[in-house]
Amino acid sequence: MRIQVRRTGGFAGMERFAEVDTTGRPDASDWHTLAKEAVEGARETPPVGVPDGFNYHLTVDEHTVYCSDPRLTEAQRKLISLVLNEGS
Repeated sequence: MRIQVRRTGGFAGMERFAEVDTTGRPDASDWHTLAKEAVEGARETPPVGVPDGFNYHLTVDEHTVYCSDPRLTEAQRKLISLVLNEGS
C-alpha cells in the first residue's frame, strides 16, 4: 500500500508532500488499519478550512480524500503525522 500526504496552507502557504510504501514493512497491517480509519472519516471533496489552517490530500493507493484543520479525526491526525515524519 502506498500512502501519500500533501499538506497545503498554513501561515506561510507552503506545500509539503511525503509518502510511505508499506510493502515489506513488518508493521504494514498497522498502517493499513490506520489508513482505512483515516479515509473513512474524510471527505471526497476539499472542505472549507480556516484562515492559516492546513488542508490535506490523503491518497491511499489510488483513492484520494480531503480533510483540514481543525476538524481532523484522531486517525487522520496520527496518519498525517506518521507519513510526514517517516515518509520521503
